[in-house]
Amino acid sequence: MPSVKYQKGDMVMGRWPGSNLYYEVKVLGFDVKSQLYTVIYKDGTELELKEQDIRSSSGFQIRTRSRSRSPGRRRSRSRSPARTTRRSSSRAAAAAASAAIAESTPSSRKETKLKDMVEVRVVPLATENNSNNKHEKKEENNAATKENEKSETKRDSEPEKNQGRYNLRRRKDEAKLEQQEKKDANVVTAPTPMVSRPLDFGGKIGAYFWLLFLPSWVLFVVLQVNLKDPSLANFPPPVPPLETFWDAQALGFVVLWILFQAILYILPVGKLSEGMPLRSGERLKYRTNGFFAIVMSAAVVAAAVHQGVDLTYIHSHFLQLAVATFLISVLLSVYLYVRSLYAAPGQLALGGSSGNVVYDFFKGHELNPRIKDFDLKFFCEMRPGLIGWCLINFALALAEMKQWGLASPSYAMILVNAFQLLYVVDGLWNEEAILTTMDLMHDGFGFMLAFGDLVWVPFTYTLQAYYLVSHPNALSLPAVVAIVLLKLVGFYIFRKSNSEKNAFRRSPSDPKLSHLKTIPTATGKSLLVSGWWGVVRHPNYLGDLIMALAWSLPCGFSHLLPWYYMIYFIILLVHRDSRDMSECRRKYGSAWDEYCRTVRYRIIPRVY
Repeated sequence: MPSVKYQKGDMVMGRWPGSNLYYEVKVLGFDVKSQLYTVIYKDGTELELKEQDIRSSSGFQIRTRSRSRSPGRRRSRSRSPARTTRRSSSRAAAAAASAAIAESTPSSRKETKLKDMVEVRVVPLATENNSNNKHEKKEENNAATKENEKSETKRDSEPEKNQGRYNLRRRKDEAKLEQQEKKDANVVTAPTPMVSRPLDFGGKIGAYFWLLFLPSWVLFVVLQVNLKDPSLANFPPPVPPLETFWDAQALGFVVLWILFQAILYILPVGKLSEGMPLRSGERLKYRTNGFFAIVMSAAVVAAAVHQGVDLTYIHSHFLQLAVATFLISVLLSVYLYVRSLYAAPGQLALGGSSGNVVYDFFKGHELNPRIKDFDLKFFCEMRPGLIGWCLINFALALAEMKQWGLASPSYAMILVNAFQLLYVVDGLWNEEAILTTMDLMHDGFGFMLAFGDLVWVPFTYTLQAYYLVSHPNALSLPAVVAIVLLKLVGFYIFRKSNSEKNAFRRSPSDPKLSHLKTIPTATGKSLLVSGWWGVVRHPNYLGDLIMALAWSLPCGFSHLLPWYYMIYFIILLVHRDSRDMSECRRKYGSAWDEYCRTVRYRIIPRVY
């Protein structure tokens, strides 16, 4: 087996593709099959380079540029980000840059912050015996400088030739450089194309289908569950008059609820948490005060009930509230897509940049749309719909008591309310963990998430409680105990596996996690193959499915409709697993194949 010249973590000089420029890069790994090194530049760009495109940093004299930029300057495909900045002619800057390289070597075990690029221009020496000092003296000669400037463009556009030695080329005429930058600022060059991921959900045609199907399905389950006999044999349910769908007061209540949650979100209460690194290397900050928000919401609701507010309005106007929320989700989705058209390429989601308007509108074009520090995706993901889910469940329990003249809700209603409340409270208590999920890290914010967060969650996840209002199901005490135990088992698996994953993603070198076995990848990350993640590839999905079963069992087996959540969740998690498999295979290559051989089952041990 051939020896590897450069090791993981080495700081070397890598040639920028399509040019003769070398920049400081960090080696992330080496693929034996392709004989390519994976490296990362200081602006966060990851590339695969051949060995001949990499040089040891000791053979270069490093000149750094100042951080000032011409505001209108854009990058061409063959130029690195550092090409647009001015270079310092100070030798002290060169010494500082050399010291930075020494500090970032593996022996010092310090992480290099990939911020400022170091540019290296390839200039062949006149003879093989010329030293760097002699070459510098030649550079100071005016005739040689002019000749170099004339040949610069030609060298950049030509393929790299075999060079015996390399040196740094720096311009001394700063005024001339600034004048050139002003000219370049007026030239519009083609932006670096984004690499979009394969299309999900049936692609462009699928986007049309889901835009029509999802609202129709919500409407169907709401109308169907209202029937005296909600059997699917009675499909389709009768459609009420059009005026029944709209109620201005219901719209007002939804708007007030969202504004109330927004106020709780922006209050300076709770922790400011850092998200996972973006493609640029930046980490966004999030106000994770979800538990505070649900406690305050519960206090306000309790005070309202004490003052005589009739929350059974939610049950009697369920359809109108769903339609009003759907309207808000559509308006939000339109706003999100329009603003994404003005977002910088680095702020877009790879999975929502297909170029097709309908698909990108559905999937989400911008990754993290924000109004100042107010993160729209994170807010909608965790607040109005999730806490609203608990509010609706509570209102439906009151509606059951009112409809049947009960002093307290039935056992089945109590179990459904308690189980789902625990699920939501746990999610808000561990709100920081959602920052490592697929929704926050990869999916753009468009109709799919806006509709899902605001409409799908509160108006379909409450289906079991809605069903029990008109179709009560008596439970014996042994049945109650069995269902509670099932719920606790699912919750334990769900919470422990998620906590393990979140802790490992945030701090893989934590001594508390040293007992976990991993498989290294070329990206520098490692894959867990022990603990809960050594049993199946998605133990959190397994816990989720067991909890979904516990939510449905209190409704009995008379009708299929209250089992909708269980059926839907199986389809959702299998699809998510498929998306995750494709993404990880693209990302980790042969390491992912080894991981799949080690952890054979996806969700259910020895079954799937």
